[in-house]
Amino acid sequence: MNLDHIKSTIPLFQYYKELGDKTFDQLSDKHLFQRLDPDGNSIAIIVNHMWGNMMSRWTDFLTKDGEKEWRKRDLEFEEIIKDRTMLLEKWEEGWAVLFAALKMIDNENMDTTIYIRNLGHTIVEACNRQLGHYAYHVGQIVFLGKHFSGPQWNSLSIPKSGSKDYNEKRFKADKTIKTFVDQLREEKKNEA
Repeated sequence: MNLDHIKSTIPLFQYYKELGDKTFDQLSDKHLFQRLDPDGNSIAIIVNHMWGNMMSRWTDFLTKDGEKEWRKRDLEFEEIIKDRTMLLEKWEEGWAVLFAALKMIDNENMDTTIYIRNLGHTIVEACNRQLGHYAYHVGQIVFLGKHFSGPQWNSLSIPKSGSKDYNEKRFKADKTIKTFVDQLREEKKNEA
C-alpha cells in the first residue's frame, strides 16, 4: 500500500472539517438545533453522530475493531448536545482523534488490517470509508446551514453564477501541482 494515498486524504478531511466550521460560524444557536421536520436530524444531532463515529473508529485505530463496545450509536441520534459550546467541543474532539490516528500511519504499519464490525479493511479502504461518511454528513450540515441562513448565506464554494469568472482566473494562472484544498486556502488568503 502507498502511504501517499493516506497523506492525500488528510487535506480532504481538513477541508470537510473546515466546511463544517464555516457553516457553524454563519448560524445562530437556534439553527444548530432546528430540524426540517420531526423525524429529521438537526445539525447538533449530526455532529453528535459524527463525534460518536469518530471516537469509535479512530480510537485504537490500528489495534481494535472500529465499532467499540462502549459506543452507543442509537443515542447519537438523540438530543444530547445542549448548546453551541458542547457542539464545538464534540466536533473538535472527534476530529482531533481522527487526525491523531492518521499521523500514526507509517510504512511499518501500512499493511495492518483494520476491522469495522469484524469486516476487514486495508488502511486505505478504512480511510476512504470514513472520508465518504464524513463528507456525506458535512454535506447535510452545509445544506441545513444554507437553508436556515437563507439569503444571508455566504457560499463555501464558487458562488452561484460565478463559475465563468472563477474558471477564467484559474486558466490564466500557471499550471501547478498542489491539492485543490491548498489552492482554495491560497485563494482565500489572497482575497483577505
